[in-house]
Amino acid sequence: MRSIKICLSVMLVVLLSPLVNAAALPDFTRLVEKASPGVVNISTVQNRDEVEQASPFGQFQGPNGEQIPEIFRHFFRELPQFRERRREAPQSLGSGFIISDDGYILTNHHVIKDADQVMVRLNDRRELEAEVIGSDERTDVALLKIEADDLPVLELGRSADLKVGEWVLAIGSPFGFDHSVTAGIVSATERALANETYVPFIQTDVAINPGNSGGPLFNLDGEVVGINSQIYTRSGGFMGLSFAIPIDVAMNVAEQLKGRGFVERGWLGVIIQEVNRDLAESFGLPKPAGALVAKVMADSPAGASGLREGDVILSFNGQDVELSSDLPPLVGRIKPGESAEVEIMRNGRRETLDVTIGRLPDEDSLAETHTQQPADSNRLGLTVAPLPKELSDKWNLRSGVIVEQVREGAGARAGLVRGDVITMLNGQQVETIEQFSRLVADLPEGRSVPMRIVRRGSPLFIALKLK
Repeated sequence: MRSIKICLSVMLVVLLSPLVNAAALPDFTRLVEKASPGVVNISTVQNRDEVEQASPFGQFQGPNGEQIPEIFRHFFRELPQFRERRREAPQSLGSGFIISDDGYILTNHHVIKDADQVMVRLNDRRELEAEVIGSDERTDVALLKIEADDLPVLELGRSADLKVGEWVLAIGSPFGFDHSVTAGIVSATERALANETYVPFIQTDVAINPGNSGGPLFNLDGEVVGINSQIYTRSGGFMGLSFAIPIDVAMNVAEQLKGRGFVERGWLGVIIQEVNRDLAESFGLPKPAGALVAKVMADSPAGASGLREGDVILSFNGQDVELSSDLPPLVGRIKPGESAEVEIMRNGRRETLDVTIGRLPDEDSLAETHTQQPADSNRLGLTVAPLPKELSDKWNLRSGVIVEQVREGAGARAGLVRGDVITMLNGQQVETIEQFSRLVADLPEGRSVPMRIVRRGSPLFIALKLK
């Protein structure tokens, strides 16, 4: 009798376990019913003689028909299309959402970029022309305005409160299918992507496809916590990695676009690089952390505050800088003219500097020459020569020596190559060949020391270690 009861208990557990698991999963139906009216479809018209279109397989077509691959993809122009030498019909390129009942809408910059006309289709099928109030390429955020009243407005949350593993949901128009819903979890927060300096992205596994661009990402409370912006793909389709702009960042941008039509950001004026294990040892750090200053730009707030090349920035305004990619968003959020505390490691000692943050220049103003790289003498297996004047002028270098030959030794192990310009060794500026030889002679054995070099105009620190 007892064995029969045990068997029945086991059978009940087996039969009920799917129901228990199902009950533990969230029910999105009420969220979708409430939020869907505030999500819009966005299409554009471009008055161009010829428009380049993207292929459907994760490739961009160049001017001569060559295929140019990309990995991080904006996904608003990925349907198969053709070049046309006429005015284009409106194309369903992306999504957006309503943030005020008088018609303000958020979407992505890349959705409306180069558009001559932007059309918004509402949930009730009305189509209205939108005015572009402003657009910011650096954060990929655009603010639109339509003439309508009593519109359904989405509730905004705080992306800063998101936790990894939390459920999130996206609504958008993938491939033109309006108000499609997909769900997943937060995979990571404050994720840095290549060439996306000022956005700490929310990474999710929510299925995102062409047409989701600019649409909202919701938490389980039905609050917008992000704007879907990019995917990681090798094929052109969804692969389980999608990225959203935090709503905290997007709303800060939207308020500036609404108020002045452009976005103002803080600027420190340094070129930075990651700190690896060997560099951390050479700078006296207990672990790899911080942002290593490879170059201080001329007439910059960093230079005025006393920041130097070779300093490692450990925290900014009280917030730790674990990775070099952590620093630009922290600086960008500070209003120009405000002061900030920067904690650094310099010559093995921690110091704190007060910096008055400047205004981030435009891209053209920032396109200036970069800086240097270090080299060695016989102990390093290197042959060096005086820095040629043409390179000094071209790369704006004050001093250094150029590597003419690399033989087997510490220099080769550190990755030095012919043509590198060594500008700093073990915290000392390299002025002449003779002084460089003295610095090399004094190098310790069995411990990494930092070297600053300039390779093809770009500054870089490497760790040099004599055995």
